[in-house]
Amino acid sequence: MTGLEFLYKTAPGRVMLKALTRPGLSRLVGKFLDTRSSKCLIGPFVRGNRIDLTEYESDNFRSFNDCFCRKIKPGLRSVDMDKTALIAPCDGLLSVYELQKGTILPVKQSAYTLSSLLSSDPICRELEGGTALVFRLCVDNYHRYGYVDSGVKGENIHLPGVLHTVRPIALENVPVFTQNAREYTVIDSECFGKLVQMEVGAMLVGKIHNLHGPGKCARGEEKGYFLYGGSTVIVLLGKDRAKIDDVYLENTRRGIETPVKYGQRIGVKQMSA
Repeated sequence: MTGLEFLYKTAPGRVMLKALTRPGLSRLVGKFLDTRSSKCLIGPFVRGNRIDLTEYESDNFRSFNDCFCRKIKPGLRSVDMDKTALIAPCDGLLSVYELQKGTILPVKQSAYTLSSLLSSDPICRELEGGTALVFRLCVDNYHRYGYVDSGVKGENIHLPGVLHTVRPIALENVPVFTQNAREYTVIDSECFGKLVQMEVGAMLVGKIHNLHGPGKCARGEEKGYFLYGGSTVIVLLGKDRAKIDDVYLENTRRGIETPVKYGQRIGVKQMSA
């Protein structure tokens, strides 16, 4: 039995889980990972996750978190600037779901609805029948993310919560995306109409750092970054707004998450929209 199986599938583990998922613990860990004392963790982290630091702008890190939110060198992430292309906002593992009758994710929990995810935001009505794109970031991924399209964004709305891991074992046992701390904005995009872009925190991810308030945004422009841990970016599109490439739909039906890179095309504007 793995450590996560113990935490999520046994009674003693679930008692420990309550402490581990509290935001206070993540804030405490986050403060340490911001200090120079945390630099000793960088070498084991880089080697254990086989991270090639030559791809990044600097390897002279002041702290572990400085390493974790490192910036990639210009040109190593190519943003598809075709105005009809739907792009991935981050590196990660992509799954695609239809928003049928308000349900966002067809996993074991019935609580995964648009209303519960967005705390009953009125935008839910405009997204009914649309598409949910779920990008799960692992610890070795690039943890900066960008805008899926140009347009005008609203306020960053923070929804406080606990911090479960976003690994599949947690998704199967608790309603992670409706319990975890998360932040979202509504974007009136140029190509895909109104959409929602959301960042979900995870265990020991004490901070979601979005760079901009309300105003104009540009396709592929950096939107923000996560500090330590695996995390998730969710994009919610309205009905008939985009045609997702078949490979992602088929893999999701087979229970497979598909690796994608920040800026690559994953679909196209649906011309009937």
